[in-house]
Amino acid sequence: MLGNSITVDLCFRWEKKIMFNILITEDNPSYGAYLVRLLKKEHYNPSLAFNGEEALSLLEKRKFSLIVLDLMMPKMDGYETLTHIREKSDIPVLIVSAKDLPEDKKKAFLRGTDDYLVKPIDEDEFLLRIKALLRRAKIESDKYVKVDSLILDYPSFSAKENGKEIPLTKKEFLLLYKLLSNPNVAFTRLELLEEIWGYEADSEEATVSVHINRLRQKFKNCKDFEITTVWGIGYKAVLSDEKD
Repeated sequence: MLGNSITVDLCFRWEKKIMFNILITEDNPSYGAYLVRLLKKEHYNPSLAFNGEEALSLLEKRKFSLIVLDLMMPKMDGYETLTHIREKSDIPVLIVSAKDLPEDKKKAFLRGTDDYLVKPIDEDEFLLRIKALLRRAKIESDKYVKVDSLILDYPSFSAKENGKEIPLTKKEFLLLYKLLSNPNVAFTRLELLEEIWGYEADSEEATVSVHINRLRQKFKNCKDFEITTVWGIGYKAVLSDEKD
């Protein structure tokens, strides 16, 4: 609680005792076994599939929290597998592949991956990205921000002011949510770009400024907060009762 203006309900506790089920799809048995050992060491519960068909079959039988997906596989490659996954689910997907060209990554993101790592992986980076994707997926279902008359509802990506819905794109919502969840904290354009757009192709820092201007226009009559420019840094949200 910050004054009487903002309530952030995270409804989330990161507990080590939670055993997240992670599906690894990797056609190289030794590399797959290596990833399994790595995840088990961190108290995850990994399962291994050797191609896309096996992965889709396991997804029909068990509930998984995240998928680690290779691209070059027999029977059904990672791109096709990802397409089938996205037809039915928003489960987080981390591509881990030896394919390192920009067009490979662009194709994967366009198909719906959430993140992308190139082999050979750095173990610490791999585990940090796993944790970040799981955390992001976990908090999506139980989270909202309320700023006086404005309510941002994360599960539906909706914004309502005095009960009236303000139409936002998903990226606009995530950007506003980030700023209002951290009032009076300045974020650089690069920080916002990396967190909200990730590694999506063709995204530049100017994209953030464009979305900020759209938000300012859509909320120009809202008296509860203001998105201000912090010169030389980026942007921050200032609540009405914190304005000088």
